[in-house]
Amino acid sequence: MGSNIVREITPLTQSDCFTIFSRTKKDFDFPLHYHEEYELNLILHAKGAKRIVGDHIDTIEDAELVFIGPNLYHAWFTHQCKSEEILEITIQFHKDLFDERLLKRNQLNFISNMFERSQKGILFSAETIERLSPRLLSLNQKKGFDSVLELFSILHDLSISRNMRTLSNSSFNNEQFNYNSRRIEKAFDYMNANYNRGISLEEVAKVASMPEVSFSRFIKKRTGSTFIDSLNEIRLGHATKLLISSTQTIAEIAYKCGFNNISNFNRIFKKKKNCTPKEFRDSFSGTRSFI
Repeated sequence: MGSNIVREITPLTQSDCFTIFSRTKKDFDFPLHYHEEYELNLILHAKGAKRIVGDHIDTIEDAELVFIGPNLYHAWFTHQCKSEEILEITIQFHKDLFDERLLKRNQLNFISNMFERSQKGILFSAETIERLSPRLLSLNQKKGFDSVLELFSILHDLSISRNMRTLSNSSFNNEQFNYNSRRIEKAFDYMNANYNRGISLEEVAKVASMPEVSFSRFIKKRTGSTFIDSLNEIRLGHATKLLISSTQTIAEIAYKCGFNNISNFNRIFKKKKNCTPKEFRDSFSGTRSFI
């Protein structure tokens, strides 16, 4: 684990349902971190700031709303933001606020699905932000049970909102691929176990007990990605971990993760992550003080 990634101990106690922080500030100075609680972040007037969620890095717009699952690395950095009045609302709640058996009820199906997606981080649409930000901004004005009901209502409305976007690569968190197909699962298990060497389409097709051409069409239909793209996503997931948690050179990481040359690694990384491996590593470094 990288020394610059901080495990945050939140002030939330077992007696609390949730906690909410509201603050106006000139910059972001909390380090890259993770914690066991779910976190919902509304950030206003911060255009140009940089957001990191898992292995995803992006420059944000004037307003954004992000839902972070347990133990997912995340942080916002000032970057190119010039605002003097950044407004941030942070809501944190325990993993067990919603009992697992409760989440299996039909009425909570959408919330359950949203919680699963939050393991990679969720970015909500501008329309959703415009519709729900007044309620988030006024949530701390409610008291007792009314505030709990309002949070539940907000979470429900978020879960049924349109155009939510998943941020982090699933392989970054070692999550299992699930495409409702045992053949696809076997193929991904094999690629995950052998990503550090050359793997051919023929080889993986045999694992799935299918002809090459049929498997090539099958994986594209089931996952939306070609065999090569799927393999590269797995390799990049492992590479991003090494970039933030080791001192190995970028070339060493490239070869260790199955890329045949550094130029090919840099090209694919830039295409998939919108930054170079060096820029990605630099985004996870640097010491910052706690608020």
